[in-house]
Amino acid sequence: MTKVCFHHATFYTMKNIQDTVEAVLVENGKISAVGIFEDLKKLADQCIDLQGAFVYPGFVDSHIHLIGHGDKLRQIDLSTFMSAEKMTADLQILLNDHPTGEWFVAEGWNENNFADQKILSRYELDKLSASPIALKRVCRHAMIVNSAALKIAGITKETPDPEDGVIVRDDQGEPTGYLLDGAKAIIEKYIPEVSINQLVISLETAVNDLVSRGFTGVHTEDMSYYGEYTKPLQAFKEVIGEQNKFRVNLLRHHTVFDDMKAEATYDEPWIEPGAMKIFIDGALGGRTALLSEPYADDPTTQGVSIHSQEDLNALVAKARSYGEAVAVHAIGDLGMEMIISAIEKHPVPVGKRDRLIHANVLREELVTRIEKLDVVLDIQPSFVTSDFPWVKERLGNARLGWAYAWKKLTNRGILLSGGSDSPIEEVDPRIGLYAAVARRKPSETHGGYQPEEKLTRFEAIALYTIGSAQAICREHERGYIDVGFDADLTVFDRDLFEGPDEQLLEAQVVKTIIAGDIVFEK
Repeated sequence: MTKVCFHHATFYTMKNIQDTVEAVLVENGKISAVGIFEDLKKLADQCIDLQGAFVYPGFVDSHIHLIGHGDKLRQIDLSTFMSAEKMTADLQILLNDHPTGEWFVAEGWNENNFADQKILSRYELDKLSASPIALKRVCRHAMIVNSAALKIAGITKETPDPEDGVIVRDDQGEPTGYLLDGAKAIIEKYIPEVSINQLVISLETAVNDLVSRGFTGVHTEDMSYYGEYTKPLQAFKEVIGEQNKFRVNLLRHHTVFDDMKAEATYDEPWIEPGAMKIFIDGALGGRTALLSEPYADDPTTQGVSIHSQEDLNALVAKARSYGEAVAVHAIGDLGMEMIISAIEKHPVPVGKRDRLIHANVLREELVTRIEKLDVVLDIQPSFVTSDFPWVKERLGNARLGWAYAWKKLTNRGILLSGGSDSPIEEVDPRIGLYAAVARRKPSETHGGYQPEEKLTRFEAIALYTIGSAQAICREHERGYIDVGFDADLTVFDRDLFEGPDEQLLEAQVVKTIIAGDIVFEK
């Protein structure tokens, strides 16, 4: 195999903030030596000059929905709208040419971006088209649909709420078209499945975008949204592999986990099997995240529990019967309490590590229990800049001390990984890094939301390097620049550890290297 020496750069190994090398030798996809260029060039068949760039271990987004990210790039993105009026006006233009009778599906709307925080009703969507419409909220835990969609799904005044969701109704008890969590599933089973070809196109779009942003891999959850899991899995195999290098760790939803354990094959090291994915609650925006006390701005609800404690215990026990870890969406503190209890009852197998995803709202006693578990908290720094300041109204001041408390968690020695949750948030790692260290939107000038929770530059970069490796127990071969590690490198035009915070947003990816191959070059 050809030995390639990358040089004329500052390579941050991530062992600590001061540890750098000036050259890296790559052989057979692995780093075979690090050190001084004059020494390594004697061992190399080829030398590649990085022209004074700054190199980090390959960035990995630890929480994304890869197909959904591709869909977002290809379709209308409702998250960009700042008013319900503008959103409906643009939707009307699209729907004027939409085939009659075919489903129209889009996602990303967020009423918190609207000055009046208006949530559209079925009747307003009815004015746009007589064809069935389903618009998913940015959190993916709620949707609004029109009357045609309700009729197809058979949802009427008499339809009871599912155990894990809510059919929102007006004063007369009629469905408004606003559906929360499990109620969405009533609609979703009637939305036609997309073809494998469409999944392939979305995946190609997503991967091309991600490598251009410096990502060498992702941890993604896509296996339960497109019909049989075999469809998205086949699409992954058609897009990603030895000829199109990119690393994906596939979280496997509990509804398809048995089948995937029995039947599925993968293509390691590019496509890897991951933990069992479980949702325990919803999101704060739609007031479906499960809290131990009622919402401060709506005392009638504490959120939605998707599983009972007994059922959650059984799911974790099932994962353990296969020798597997779990990756659990838990935003509210009561949701977190439930999954901690289940993990305590059924500890993770040796060599595996559980993942608690989001962890937006915690309590001191929960953190103490988390410290005793072998877990990673999988956080999304951009949630801070998306959720503040309105989240203060949801939670009230008393709960803010352990909300989005990334610094306190770090100081307690709890492992953190970092992702975007795209298509819910922007995938750009620069935005995530900025949110982690500045705790404000790029356009804002204040000192940051909960500034005491700001991470250092090293801690923020570690989320996407060391932390993402720890989330899948790969820290012995990924997340650092060192001998024996995968030769996955993210190359920027400037030092991310230097300069004002805003420089993080201005940094440009000049190369993305996976297994020693340059897969993107600016």
